[in-house]
Amino acid sequence: MSSKERTLSRDVVATQIPSGDKHTLHADTKLFIHQTLGGSFTVQTDFGLFRINGQDGDAIGEQVITETVDASTLADGAPDPEAVWDQLKKVYDPEIPVNIVDLGLVYSMEVSKNEAPEGGHKVDVAMTLTAPGCGMGPAIAEDAKTKILLVPGVAAADVRITWEPAWNQSMISEEGKMKLGLI
Repeated sequence: MSSKERTLSRDVVATQIPSGDKHTLHADTKLFIHQTLGGSFTVQTDFGLFRINGQDGDAIGEQVITETVDASTLADGAPDPEAVWDQLKKVYDPEIPVNIVDLGLVYSMEVSKNEAPEGGHKVDVAMTLTAPGCGMGPAIAEDAKTKILLVPGVAAADVRITWEPAWNQSMISEEGKMKLGLI
């Protein structure tokens, strides 16, 4: 058995790729790990491709991935924008080994005072996907939101998917193009 072939030790709720539907993968399911990026695992089973969250790493014989952010807030308690961008660079489309920032999927990121009673600051992100109708869109947006909320000073986050302007390959960063072999 190669180091990437595994058998689930317990039931795990996973996200099917590309539909985005949640499914329970049962203990003793055989799988192959394709990608470990951004705190999750992309795995192939006999019945499809799935994304398993990092906190379930133990079920596939991997280390549990826990995420923390080592960053300081600005003088007014606002999150450091660089820390937010760093978190967005930890978000991956499970089928593409390039983060959403280098893929050119993130159109904007804004920090503002949170108007909700809990105060603090809110981060608003507008992003797109590589293809309209991608079922993984909500899962990718939720992954981005979860990672942003880990940044000190962030009390709320909203990640909105937009289709304008339409994404195209020219939006990929030079680093992303190198990873994808496009240059």
